[in-house]
Amino acid sequence: MLNLCANISMLFNELPFLQRYQAAADAGFAGVECLFPYDFSIEEVSSAIRLSGMPQVLINTSAGHWHEGDRGMACDARRRSEFEDSVRQALQYAAAMGNPLVHVMAGLVPAGVSLEAAEAEYVSNLRWAAGEAKGAGVRLTMEAINPIDMPNYMLSSQAQALRLCTAIGANNVGIQFDFFHCQKFEGNALVQFLQLLPYILHVQIAGVPERHEPNTGVLDYGPVFDVIDGSGYSGSVGCEYRPKTTTLEGLGWLGAGKAKHL
Repeated sequence: MLNLCANISMLFNELPFLQRYQAAADAGFAGVECLFPYDFSIEEVSSAIRLSGMPQVLINTSAGHWHEGDRGMACDARRRSEFEDSVRQALQYAAAMGNPLVHVMAGLVPAGVSLEAAEAEYVSNLRWAAGEAKGAGVRLTMEAINPIDMPNYMLSSQAQALRLCTAIGANNVGIQFDFFHCQKFEGNALVQFLQLLPYILHVQIAGVPERHEPNTGVLDYGPVFDVIDGSGYSGSVGCEYRPKTTTLEGLGWLGAGKAKHL
């Protein structure tokens, strides 16, 4: 059985953010995830969770100044203090939101800094963050994001994610495996999912290559869902895609041969 959760930063954009919790519940999702809840108070988001009955599965740490190009700060030594503040902020929200997973965004490799130096900073910062999160009862995720859509992002492949996860060496840090990012950049996403399965804490899906509904594009999610369902993976599957039209009009894929997994 797949625990499908709606990414309400992308889905139900027809509604104000806090109303999307109830919309996801009404559509039959088992939970919600979002990118950044920080435009709303802890009280506002925790109330939306409580009233909708929807468990919060995952949030991200702040990316920094997103509209100015920031995509996280974990690999930037010059912004270590800002990074630590973002982790503390995320853990405060997580405590009120039912202790969801927290995806720690790696960030872009800073100008003039080698990938090796950026990786070393990332590993050091994630070890610190893992200690903070462990005391709060929270698990952290790291996600490889394809460089076609996000050039210069420090973490771009599944092999790199596994290598750095192993280097961090914390039992509350794992991989956030996104079929869209993996298939679009590397291919063989289903094979890589099975190879990384012991390290995976969260899964996300979207159509490849346009990131629309999962039943669009070149990746057939029928076999993917079958393999996930039979793999022993017990986490959630985040629906992190951009609807082609409206969210509700695009939800036909939920019943098009996928109902056996719900």
